[in-house]
Amino acid sequence: MLAAAFVLSALPADAQEISRKVPNVGLLDLDGNPATLPYWGEKNLMIFYVDPDRHKQNEAFTIELEENHRAAGDNLYGFGVMNLKDAPMVPNGMARSMAKKRTSKNGAVVLADEDRILSTAWGLGDCNNQFVLLLVSKNGELVFVRKGELSEKDKEAFYEVLDKYR
Repeated sequence: MLAAAFVLSALPADAQEISRKVPNVGLLDLDGNPATLPYWGEKNLMIFYVDPDRHKQNEAFTIELEENHRAAGDNLYGFGVMNLKDAPMVPNGMARSMAKKRTSKNGAVVLADEDRILSTAWGLGDCNNQFVLLLVSKNGELVFVRKGELSEKDKEAFYEVLDKYR
């Protein structure tokens, strides 16, 4: 797994469309109860894995996704996962409470990862201070990864891959 993490983190951004199996993982819902990734094996998943310290890193992109409905599709489900381990100055309960308040308004699903469970299990490497955009097929294959501020080239690559899974 460490080798996979090293290889993934060493690749240039445009070379990160690799396809490899990843497992469903146990996280927490916003009430602190055990939860797994929703619709695992039923739908393709678009996941925003976000360090709360950088939750606005790609805000314009996420707003664009909401407004243009380009990520909408019967075979696609999108949600967020907070990477709480990489935000030590934000107490986990406070982060979950803030997310709960926000999701009550927009209906979004957000889970909490208090121990880098997702990033470790999927070999994502260092996700500290980064917004990580992920696509996982309903077959459990990680088919797209981008970390940090998304460039126009990153967005184009995302939409190209996304169109195959909507």
